[in-house]
Amino acid sequence: MSQEQPRRPQEDEQQRESQYGVDAYLELAAEKAADSAVQSPVGLKLINADEFSFSNRETERSEQRVIFEPIGGQVTSQNSRHVDEKERKISGLAKVIGKNSQRGPLSATTTGQPVGAGTGSQITIGEALEATALTAGQKPVEWSDAAAIQAAEVRATGRTNIVPGGVAAAAQSAATLNARATRDEDKTKLADILADATSKLPADKPATRRDAEGVTGAEMRNDPYLTTHPTGVAASVAAAARLNQGNCNEGTK
Repeated sequence: MSQEQPRRPQEDEQQRESQYGVDAYLELAAEKAADSAVQSPVGLKLINADEFSFSNRETERSEQRVIFEPIGGQVTSQNSRHVDEKERKISGLAKVIGKNSQRGPLSATTTGQPVGAGTGSQITIGEALEATALTAGQKPVEWSDAAAIQAAEVRATGRTNIVPGGVAAAAQSAATLNARATRDEDKTKLADILADATSKLPADKPATRRDAEGVTGAEMRNDPYLTTHPTGVAASVAAAARLNQGNCNEGTK
């Protein structure tokens, strides 16, 4: 009887990938990253999950870099802190919009300093769009919404053309289909377009008064009553611009 030849570590990894799938293989990679981070004098290990190629992927994994750092013998992700900060700003902005909503033309110079979104950090245009998904998420997408979203995307990215596969392209498509739909339940809602707006923007920037004015003008010009929605896209960007300006003023005191 022939003696079984010892398998190389690479063969073990391939067998684990084949037997348990992508999740188990990624778990093995994370374990290796943790070991390397503990042994490394720097204490950091950078891993790109997309560097691993899998023949039987069920879904495409978006490109994402994760930084692991050992804390008390455990490995945690620094990305969680950025996610928490982003969620805090978006939820705070949504509360401000709800308190200050009023039907009619909206200007970035609305009097009164709203509070509730926190201080010390700037709210981006993409985050303002995601706040709209919370405040007016069930509103069917109309042409005024699509125009406001396009103006917001242009100002966030600095591009003059619509980003393929971006929020503006999706909003225009939704507005076109909604105009033909007869039932509201069949229409695409703002939350469907804006729930993850920041991930669809190739670039983003803090909202300013000029950005708010441009988005407000686009929404008003494409509304049959020349108004803006009280908790819509223009309201979100305008509220973000006011909060950012207030934070800057506090920082200079």
